Formats: sequence, structure tokens, C-alpha cells
Amino acid sequence: MPIQIPARLKDRVEQLFERMDNAYDRAAEQSGFVCNGCENNCCMTRFDHHTLLEFLYLREGLARLPSGLRETLRQRALAVMEQAADLQRRRKAVRVMCPLNEDGRCILYAHRPMICRLHGIPHALRRPDGTVQTGPGCDDYYAQCGASTRNRLDRTPLYVAMAQLEQLLRTELRFDRKIKMTVAEMIVDNSVKFKV
Repeated sequence: MPIQIPARLKDRVEQLFERMDNAYDRAAEQSGFVCNGCENNCCMTRFDHHTLLEFLYLREGLARLPSGLRETLRQRALAVMEQAADLQRRRKAVRVMCPLNEDGRCILYAHRPMICRLHGIPHALRRPDGTVQTGPGCDDYYAQCGASTRNRLDRTPLYVAMAQLEQLLRTELRFDRKIKMTVAEMIVDNSVKFKV
């Protein structure tokens, strides 16, 4: 049986992702931003994900899908990985639709990773040394809301909570490997071993 997020952590994981969604919704509402499938779709952006928690949560969502759909997604993910590798070899920008996107919507929306929940809104992150790192919104944000960044989404408490849960999960599963995976790689990957 594949390793899963332990039951005692499951509620905390779901609550954290709900906090992320709520924080995003508040920031979007304060700015007047509506994310609704723009031409420069963030689902075509290559994001690397670095937590075991996101990997296992996405895989949990996949496991709930019918086996035929899982295989379809696996084939799509392999094609995305091949396209991305080809673009990288040719030193081109990697802009390939996420294999979970179907008709402009995410098949695993409830199980999507952190950046998929927070992307698009200008944000701030307080680093441990006290400096504040800021990031821009997406192009559609600026088209709708202008250049004002007064409603920056403070990602700090969300990142801290994610790091704490990640540490608890890794300790419990005795997992110390680094992770750097795209959604396509998470769908395809069967090599990550979680033997305890």
C-alpha cells in the first residue's frame, strides 16, 4: 500500500489548504481581481513543487479517480514531460498545459499544490532575517487591477504553517529526500520510495 498522509495530520493539511484558499479569495476580493482563464494561463507555467505533503496530497486525489482517468492523466503527464524536455533542449520557454487541466479547469482542484492556490496576486514573504521579499501578480491581475500592490497577499504565515506540517510529516515517515517535481512528474512518479 502506498504511503499516505497520516490520519492524524490529514485535518491539519486540509485546514491549511483551506486557509490558503481563503487568504487568496480575500486578497483577490480586496483588489477586485477575478481569475477566469486568461490567455496567459498559469496552468501553462512550469512550477516545481518541493514538499512531500503536496506530493502525497495530489497523489491522494489521483487515487480517488477512476482507473481509466488515472491512466489518461498519466499519458498526458508523460506527453507534457516530453514536450517540456524538448523545449528545454531547444532553449525555449517551457509553456505546456498542465496535464490536470481539462477544458480550462483543474481535475484535481481540491488537491492542487500550494502555488496553484496562491499564484496571480502580488505577494510578500517575510524571511527569517527580517527582510521582506515581494513578488508580482500575473499579467491579468495588472490588466484588471492596475499597478497598485497595496493588497499584497502575505504568504508568510501560510509558508510557515506548510513548513511545520512538512517537518511533522517527514519526521513521522522518516523521509529525508529533497523533492523538486512538476505536477506532471508527480502524476508519473512511481520511484519515490517511502519505506519506513
